[in-house]
Amino acid sequence: MDTLKLIALDEEDLQILSAHLQDSVLKVSDIDYLAAEKKLVLGVNRFVWELADDGKRHRSFERRRTALHFGQVLSLKATGIDRHYPDDVLSVLAIRFIVTEAPSGFIELVFAANKALRLEVEAIEAQMADLGPAWETQSRPEHEV
Repeated sequence: MDTLKLIALDEEDLQILSAHLQDSVLKVSDIDYLAAEKKLVLGVNRFVWELADDGKRHRSFERRRTALHFGQVLSLKATGIDRHYPDDVLSVLAIRFIVTEAPSGFIELVFAANKALRLEVEAIEAQMADLGPAWETQSRPEHEV
């Protein structure tokens, strides 16, 4: 089993996490903000881009259950996401960092349909880890340019 584990401690690292998490899907109920611990934890179904982009033509692709963790979170704001609808599905487009007073800033998790999470952080401290075996999916995410 080729599980992936990554840590991001700066903006460049966060861009790598963003690339691996693009097109991940999750439900609103998969978001857990632990304010007292300054943590945000998400469980996502990650599309395995590192296999899909190997230049070979695939008949099937893979997804993996993946944990995403952000530390040093001072506050969390949501746009277009309603906790009253825990089964709503979110699709990750990108994760980006906006510096305020280095190393502090905002981490934005941008989802399809104009939805987003904005984390105010003391510094970038993010981790992602695949949790188990992959499962097959026939569809590869595509984006109109």
